[in-house]
Amino acid sequence: MKALVKTKPGFGNLEIQEVEEPSVGADQVKIEVKYAGVCGSDIHTYEGNYKVKTPVTLGHEFAGEVVQVGDNVTSIKVGDRVTSETTFYICGECEYCKTEDYNLCDHRAGIGTQQNGGFTKYLIANKESVHLLPINVDYQSAALTEPLACTYHAAAKAQIQKGDVVVVLGPGPIGLLQAQVAKTFGAKVIITGLDHDKIRLDKAEEIGIDYAINIQQQDVRALVDELTNGYGAHVVFECSGAVPAVRMGLDFLRKKGQYVQVGIFPTQEIPFDMAKVIQKEIHVIGSRSQKRSDWEPSLALMDQELVDVKALITKNYDITEWARLYKAIKDGEEIKVTLTTKE
Repeated sequence: MKALVKTKPGFGNLEIQEVEEPSVGADQVKIEVKYAGVCGSDIHTYEGNYKVKTPVTLGHEFAGEVVQVGDNVTSIKVGDRVTSETTFYICGECEYCKTEDYNLCDHRAGIGTQQNGGFTKYLIANKESVHLLPINVDYQSAALTEPLACTYHAAAKAQIQKGDVVVVLGPGPIGLLQAQVAKTFGAKVIITGLDHDKIRLDKAEEIGIDYAINIQQQDVRALVDELTNGYGAHVVFECSGAVPAVRMGLDFLRKKGQYVQVGIFPTQEIPFDMAKVIQKEIHVIGSRSQKRSDWEPSLALMDQELVDVKALITKNYDITEWARLYKAIKDGEEIKVTLTTKE
């Protein structure tokens, strides 16, 4: 079968290869991939800025149909419509595994990074990681369950209250999902972007985000002050990974506000205004990936049509079209894309 394989570290080195169809183990499920989402980390991996075990088939966002189950699998059957968590291996012994915070396990190995992923026809997932799709969730939408679970994870950590004013910095796919999830908690949501984010800010308005603000054209601080009687936002989600956004986010926050870092920065060390954190008693929260308890609530949000992930998908490509896909994303022509494979 054809697969899109990262063959070795460095820029590029992403090739269509013929690979063996995987075999299912006793506690595993074999899934025929219907759609796979392209994540920003896949782009970073292609560019050589994200470390994976090579060679490996990329793709950790996916959904499909079960075509085979292992001997010990009883809760899932052939023909089931499913998606799967990205975690493939954890140590099971550290304190994080014991509390099911496996996203923090030092030995975690993921699908699409250390284990072959969804940019192909078939993949293998562990039975405990597989989730059945609700009736109202189609395959293409379900392929985006993982990024939605990441944003649900961040929102749950922030403890958003009904009526809170929430600012989401960065209108990329994660920011657009984060804004939608925040609204399901009853918040009034502002999402921000720049001149080159016009199609994404327009999309934010289309999907019902309260305010979509181009900060190069509008004074977002004035809007925050107007909505909060000058106190500042209750929660800021930084989803862009842009260094200037950090200072802006801390400025927007009220005293005792919550700053949640979701986006990944290009360098590990960045300037951070600790004086504001101290003087305003800001709660700084890191949010890494997702864990098992985030998946069913995320599927429910799609099933109940409270979050529209499909509206963010601007195009579907075949896995052989990576070069064209990559250019379109880098040129800002797409918001979120999915991949399929023709055999």
